[in-house]
Amino acid sequence: MKQRLVQLIAQTELQVTEQQVQQLVGYVELLHKWNKAYNLTSVRDPNEMLVKHIMDSIVVSAHLQGENFIDVGTGPGLPGIPLAIMCPEKNFTLLDSLGKRIRFIKQVVHELKITNVTPVQSRVEEFQPEQGFDGVISRAFASMNDMVSWCHHLPAENGHFLALKGQFSEQEVAELPEWCSVTEVKSLQIPELEGERHLVILTAKE
Repeated sequence: MKQRLVQLIAQTELQVTEQQVQQLVGYVELLHKWNKAYNLTSVRDPNEMLVKHIMDSIVVSAHLQGENFIDVGTGPGLPGIPLAIMCPEKNFTLLDSLGKRIRFIKQVVHELKITNVTPVQSRVEEFQPEQGFDGVISRAFASMNDMVSWCHHLPAENGHFLALKGQFSEQEVAELPEWCSVTEVKSLQIPELEGERHLVILTAKE
């Protein structure tokens, strides 16, 4: 599995250390193990997880500006855990309302010795951070309108929303609230993944 991940990473411009590769593979192994009992992801095959979960997450690491990030509706830690492994100098809060997911994340953080992740069990609208985040990341929301509406209290003054999407939808942009606008759309190239992936960066208007 490690060799396969190295081959996939080689098809990108990402720089990944030996330790990071070990941690990413370790995460997939834990996800695969826990998935049998806890049903954390619909992807069953670890080799598929490398593409659909690991590569799909880590390509975003090149686009993170700032130091403090929150992954909203993180599920089993996606994309938060792979991003935290890729960006050890940044801090990640991983938010989910389901206890079993947060328990799994705590186990991952402990076993893989990841020091820059804070797991939080809470509904997003009830979570009140002490300070705002530079980036609010999510691939869980059905629409960008839902994402910014539920998470509007989370970014810092100059913070951004980072929505991971499949196809980019002009219809979704049209439905955004007036206070929010799309500042950038990045097409993500993910080796061996079928279909499109986009990172949509949104900012609150002054």
